Amino acid sequence: MTTLEPRDTDVPHTTPDLPAAVEEGVLSRTYRALSVGIVSVVLLIAFEATAVGTAMPVAARELDGVSLYAFAFSGYFTTSLFGMVLSGQWSDRRGPLGPLTTGIASFAAGLMLSGTAGAMWLFILGRAVQGFGGGLVIVALYVVVGRAYPERLRPAIMAAFAAGWVVPSIVGPLASGAVTEHLGWRWVFVGIPVLVVFPLALALPQIRRRAGGPVDGSARTASFDRRRIRLALGISLGAGLLQYAAQDLRWLSLVPAVAGAALLVPAVLGLLPRGTYRAARGLPSVVLLRGVAAGAFIAAESFVPLMLVTQRGLTPTLAGFSLAAGGLTWALGSWVQSRARVEPYRERLMTAGMVLVAAAIAAAPSVLIDSVPAWTVAVAWAFGCFGMGLVISSTSVLLLQLSAPEEAGTNSASLQISDALANVVLLAAGGAAFAALGGGAVSHTATEASGTGSHPAAFAAVFLPMAGVALVGAWVTRRLRVPD
Repeated sequence: MTTLEPRDTDVPHTTPDLPAAVEEGVLSRTYRALSVGIVSVVLLIAFEATAVGTAMPVAARELDGVSLYAFAFSGYFTTSLFGMVLSGQWSDRRGPLGPLTTGIASFAAGLMLSGTAGAMWLFILGRAVQGFGGGLVIVALYVVVGRAYPERLRPAIMAAFAAGWVVPSIVGPLASGAVTEHLGWRWVFVGIPVLVVFPLALALPQIRRRAGGPVDGSARTASFDRRRIRLALGISLGAGLLQYAAQDLRWLSLVPAVAGAALLVPAVLGLLPRGTYRAARGLPSVVLLRGVAAGAFIAAESFVPLMLVTQRGLTPTLAGFSLAAGGLTWALGSWVQSRARVEPYRERLMTAGMVLVAAAIAAAPSVLIDSVPAWTVAVAWAFGCFGMGLVISSTSVLLLQLSAPEEAGTNSASLQISDALANVVLLAAGGAAFAALGGGAVSHTATEASGTGSHPAAFAAVFLPMAGVALVGAWVTRRLRVPD
């Protein structure tokens, strides 16, 4: 790996692989502060995802917005698409520090906006602000990993990212459920921004020192690629129109649906690697797999708490806790892929991971049958999360292996765009099927008997197609490497 001498303290240099005699780990003295700092940022995002997901059914009921339930999730992913492209451009030209700090600030502002919302559309607007910040942050973090760590340490730091979900996945649902039941769902949102302080204080000085500027100092003066920025706006607006049309099942909705598709298709073709849509071997298939895996899994997971609350009468705390074990198994799967001895078998592990994901999604709606214990979802989701740990971390590792240092930001943005776009499209499809089969008729009282809300078929129409999408992902795992 080539080492570039910095021209000033703001310009980073790539870190060379160390000789075996002086090998260091991600928690060695050289990397400890940086590793703890960026994993703390992931911890913040994890707390948001687990806590907000648990509070969402109650928030949607109180704001009279259950019919827009999927939009509350996909609104986040829609704006994150633009944030990802902007962050990739920003990071490649001026370093990841700017997009990271701006992203964290936007993330916190969005939480405050949602937590104080008096109507569902204002709540969704807050989620959109969060999404923009999250898009900036996640790509910037990938650029930091690509620049500050040698290749042999990247699987380990990706595993550490996954491990950062463990505590939030256990504590988050319990804390969020308790706060929602005793203080109100709003405190779940307005309480999370205080977690911003620690990651900023610990991570930013290290990022400034080790990865604070562009790979090539001359890139500092380079202008942003305006075409990619326009395409990013197109993909965000198109995804938003498509989601809106999916939530409003009338003939008039064909107008925003067609307009959304007209914006979305050329933007996707322009922003993702050539050949992504046909699973061309190598980087295009890595990017495609990320979207297929994340989109199918998140679209299904978003409806798990709602299904358990409305169909089985669980409290928000218990419904959220049904997903808690998944944080442990996700981290375990990510740890497995980080072992050096499994590197020759990475693609096989990813195939097995996608099969586990498909099986878990297909098993979830079995709890719609009263005789099936509600804890079946928790067991199935634990296996599915183990599969996701194998797949998601591995796609990140493969992407960095296939990217030149000066392309890490752009390619990382493509990976995250695929992830977020698949979430938007599949949530739109799932939300449309859910609404069409009576999914919006959820009771406004959490204590009402199960069965008085959404029709069970509405949930099955979400989960079973997503299981099929996950099986497509198992096929894509066979095309991740270019034959020698």
